[in-house]
Amino acid sequence: MSQPYLSIVIPIFNEEENIPNLWERLSRTLETHFNDPAKPWEVIFTDDGSRDRSLELLKEIAAKEPRVSVVEFNRNYGQHSAIFGAFAETKGEIVVTLDADLQNPPEEIPKLVAKMEEGFDVVGGWRQGRTENDSLFRTLPSKIVNAVTRKTTGVALNDYGCMLRAYRRDVVDAMQQCHERSSFIPALANSFAKHIAEVPVAHAERAAGESKYGFWKLVNLQFDLLTSFSLIPLQALSVLGSLIAFLGFALFVGLVIYRFMHPEGTVGGVFSLFAILFFFVGCQFMAFGLLGEYIGRIYQEVRNRPRFVVKRVHKQ
Repeated sequence: MSQPYLSIVIPIFNEEENIPNLWERLSRTLETHFNDPAKPWEVIFTDDGSRDRSLELLKEIAAKEPRVSVVEFNRNYGQHSAIFGAFAETKGEIVVTLDADLQNPPEEIPKLVAKMEEGFDVVGGWRQGRTENDSLFRTLPSKIVNAVTRKTTGVALNDYGCMLRAYRRDVVDAMQQCHERSSFIPALANSFAKHIAEVPVAHAERAAGESKYGFWKLVNLQFDLLTSFSLIPLQALSVLGSLIAFLGFALFVGLVIYRFMHPEGTVGGVFSLFAILFFFVGCQFMAFGLLGEYIGRIYQEVRNRPRFVVKRVHKQ
């Protein structure tokens, strides 16, 4: 096969119910819109430690289609690690990432590629109709993630949570040189891209199976954004600490003045003082937790363990 022009990257974790329909729709889209022999395509699946028949189904596809490869992990490492595992196998000038749940239709891929061919380095999908298809539990955290990401990266995109995105080859190569264990690919890509765009894409309900992003994974993703791309939380703690110290000193001065002006007064407001004390203690524990998050991630990095382990790559 000649050098691919387009690479499709799809992480898979327990998606046996979706794989047949996903491949049928994806292959039809690729054959219809990217049938130019001068611009061949390839598809890289990553089996992220699936415990169902996902790997078996993917190997059957790869055995029949020479343009398909399957990266098999030895266990589950998470969606973004799975994408990085597939990145290492891609050769295309344009690399498109896609989820396997069919919430972002494969039929939207040509829209992203067309935008990339206008000269952009990164093109993100902007999911339309999420309020109709997703619950508040899904949309509210997404809004928070988007707001935090816009603040930390300085790039005002509407939807950082959409995995249907396209990247230029040099951006993918630059991301592969980043070996941190905790990484959010849409935000990381913006660090190496000069021209960034966003296009509206369709959004549907999950075709089958259950979402792999539970509450704690969403919380962990939020911490990844806060600690991996910005020092703002630490700077905010410094400002908050200075403010609390100033308020504490002002309160002390105020109490001393009150004592001189009202020497006959009894000890009053003790419960208010306790409330203020508990507030300060709560702020301290919050600060300790955030500092611990940074220190824990530093500890993970200095151990320099591999981000994932590839057991085997299946292809013709």
